[in-house]
Amino acid sequence: MDLVMLKNSFYEKTARARIQAVVDENSFKEILKPTEIEVSPHLSALDIPGSFDDGVIIGTAAINQTPIHIIAQEGQFMGGAVGEIHGAKIVGLLHKAIQDQSQAVVFFVDSGGVRLHEANAGLIAISEIMRAMLQVRHAGIPIITVIGGTCGAFGGMGISACLSSTIIMTEEGRLALSGPEVIETVKGVEEFDSKDRALVWRVTGGKHRFLLNHAQVLVEDDITDIRDAISAQLNQAAPRLDLEHLLQQQQQLEQQQQRWFGKNDGLQIWHEMGIAHPEQIPMLSAQEVKLLKQG
Repeated sequence: MDLVMLKNSFYEKTARARIQAVVDENSFKEILKPTEIEVSPHLSALDIPGSFDDGVIIGTAAINQTPIHIIAQEGQFMGGAVGEIHGAKIVGLLHKAIQDQSQAVVFFVDSGGVRLHEANAGLIAISEIMRAMLQVRHAGIPIITVIGGTCGAFGGMGISACLSSTIIMTEEGRLALSGPEVIETVKGVEEFDSKDRALVWRVTGGKHRFLLNHAQVLVEDDITDIRDAISAQLNQAAPRLDLEHLLQQQQQLEQQQQRWFGKNDGLQIWHEMGIAHPEQIPMLSAQEVKLLKQG
């Protein structure tokens, strides 16, 4: 049983294995294969080993015969951190999606944010990713982001993920601006204990983000569930992107900030949302959480 669970787990797979497991068999065509790109000059200048693909895979594929463009970050290489080449590959794929009039972009985000070793080059790369994502959305192409990897989506990639049309999260996924270790380093363990894994997931995890409407879809850590969720989104019209919609989203976030400022645990927020027995939420399945939200 454990082997079956491991085989079907999105969390346990590498970026390349995630692509192969989710898309239609033999449909993935990689763009800029490892032999076709340079390793990061910034890392080599610091005598830090690079990666043959700089920690991100891009290409085209199909899911249930629907053509897509796809990006998958490798969290096992430098925590999926974004550097100059890593970012350029993502931006190039997003621009190609517009050029090809793609039906959708699927983005497996698994990153702690900017690659600090590359300083301004990494920060610029993040800003270019954000701009390109908005250009894709403006072209009417949906971006379906899946967050369920070992690193989650933090820093600049946490912001970038929120520019997607739809965010699909598993319970194992995490989404935030500052990571737990960063908060603890800056504010102290009294403010946030990054070693309290249960707390980390109650504050940044998929269930919490789904209940707050920061993620639109919650699924189990299961390849079939994730594939089905992506397929369902491919069959829907792309959410609109205009000033009125963005202002509406901003107002909702401001209301949440005013209502829950100072709360430092998801349990407190779930209680104030009127959820009975909020302490049971970490033990619930994705389906049970969805029913709880609907009720």
